[in-house]
Amino acid sequence: MSRIGKKPVELPSGVSAAVSGQTIEVKGPKGVRSFTASDDVTLAVEEGKVVVSPRGKSKRARQQWGMSRTMVANCVTGVSEGFKKELEIQGVGYRAQMQGNVLKLNLGLSHDVDYAAPPDVTVTAPKQTEIVVEGIDAQRVGQVAANIREWRKPEPYKGKGIRYKGEYIFRKEGKKK
Repeated sequence: MSRIGKKPVELPSGVSAAVSGQTIEVKGPKGVRSFTASDDVTLAVEEGKVVVSPRGKSKRARQQWGMSRTMVANCVTGVSEGFKKELEIQGVGYRAQMQGNVLKLNLGLSHDVDYAAPPDVTVTAPKQTEIVVEGIDAQRVGQVAANIREWRKPEPYKGKGIRYKGEYIFRKEGKKK
């Protein structure tokens, strides 16, 4: 039995959900998100809670049960609170700044990197060494943060590069004479 799937998803105040067929549409103060579940699960809204239950006892139905419940919970969290990823830049001369909708990164390459933020995700640079990625879709926020980090991953000898805030970088010892 799915421990995750059993839990109903609570709808906070200001958030409403409507089910039509296999699609659930969640509306909240930050926007609207929808999720289409597979035919192996049933979605229902009961007393301010979204309940996900499997259809049958097949392995696929049990697999989709917990995943569908998590996707619905992410939709509810996205429209009520939103998602946020914070990145830190470490390295001499490495910096970031916003120019309109474009993130300009100086990362020690022969050229500056220009990253155009997608319209459904907000990218800000409060300091030259910090980048904040926010949005209502957890997958999009994570993907944008990963794309920015990909330009200069943290290296293990000096720790230079773009890392997630609080990320631990395993440091290696340099060559010995």
